[in-house]
Amino acid sequence: MSFDTDIAIVGGGLSGPTLALALAASGLKVTVIDAQKAQTRKADGFDGRSYALALTSVRLLEGIGLWETVTEHAQPMLEIKVTDGRAGEGPSPFFMHFDHAEIEEGPMGHMLEDRHLRRALMEAVAANDAVHVMNGEEVIAQAPDTTGVTLTLASGKLLRARLCIGADGRSSGTAARAGIKRTGWAYGQTALVCAVNHELPHNGIAHQFFMPPGPLAILPLTGNRSSIVWSETDQNAARIHALPDEEYLNVLRPRFGDFLGEISLAGARYTYPLSLSLTHDMIADRVALVGDSAHGVHPIAGQGLNAGFRDIAALCEVIVDAQRRGEDFGAGVALARYQEWRRFDNVSLALATDSFNRLFSNDNGFMRLARDIGMGVINAMPGLRRTFIREAAGLNGDLPKLMRGLPL
Repeated sequence: MSFDTDIAIVGGGLSGPTLALALAASGLKVTVIDAQKAQTRKADGFDGRSYALALTSVRLLEGIGLWETVTEHAQPMLEIKVTDGRAGEGPSPFFMHFDHAEIEEGPMGHMLEDRHLRRALMEAVAANDAVHVMNGEEVIAQAPDTTGVTLTLASGKLLRARLCIGADGRSSGTAARAGIKRTGWAYGQTALVCAVNHELPHNGIAHQFFMPPGPLAILPLTGNRSSIVWSETDQNAARIHALPDEEYLNVLRPRFGDFLGEISLAGARYTYPLSLSLTHDMIADRVALVGDSAHGVHPIAGQGLNAGFRDIAALCEVIVDAQRRGEDFGAGVALARYQEWRRFDNVSLALATDSFNRLFSNDNGFMRLARDIGMGVINAMPGLRRTFIREAAGLNGDLPKLMRGLPL
């Protein structure tokens, strides 16, 4: 039976096009099926959304030829300062300070606005003859067989591929249709997301301030701007988000502090509920999952997109290696290598972020003392501190070639 494409990727957000470009570079024909229309993906104005890309994620983007098109818009993260305290009272004297100068590889990561990354991906995909994008199309059925998988679209079209990859988010239809079950729970927290202008330079320093309702991340953008990811209880977040801009800022200011001078809003404001979502498997018959379709974690460590990029790099390597050996890369034997590679890492990340959130998002006196002492101990031990820095940069663990700066 003939194939319309080698690999069908369901989902046109960030993971889908990134994966398509990585696979196409290895000579594979890829089709991206995006339920959204192309016009809705375009965003030229700054809307406040940004991503913390670990060093290894930057290497992945370099490997697929994308980084050079966005590097002028990226802000290096040179230091990370982690503190604990209450709004309006200032931070605890115990803290963790991570400096990129303690590792040899360079900045721990970069902050990049969504508009620049998304536009670069769209343009690169459109210019790649090996990638075909089907916008405004929705998959309603998938039928695997011994040699491939047939996808049925809402428009009535059929698409046959050797492998279907789900990159369609936490409510992944690809996973559901494959019978892959999911475990998760809500945290009772909502993230308030925005960006601010400030009077003083941030010097490339990222801040994580843990407060009883949840953490506040202040992440450096280009110029005198920072991205804010601020967690509150669901009830408080709804009340704060409903406030006019100036009243919203009045709530943020005692949490933010005055170390960067006066602040003002830049771009739009967003909210999203925080939860944990983890699939029981990352593969099924002729199906593999990447990114949020397989695992959605608390943003406390800013590793959600980076974990998805690790999935992409690992899956690409497994597929390309199988292809070179003359194997069927969509068969269970090959896909099992991908799951074995990525499953433990993703479960560990989910458990770690869940534990950190429970440890820090409370006002228990004993817990506060324990975590403050813990941060002080880590900060005083160079070897342990270096381990945390390398973890933030994504350098620990069994890295795929694209995340080591090597070709596939």
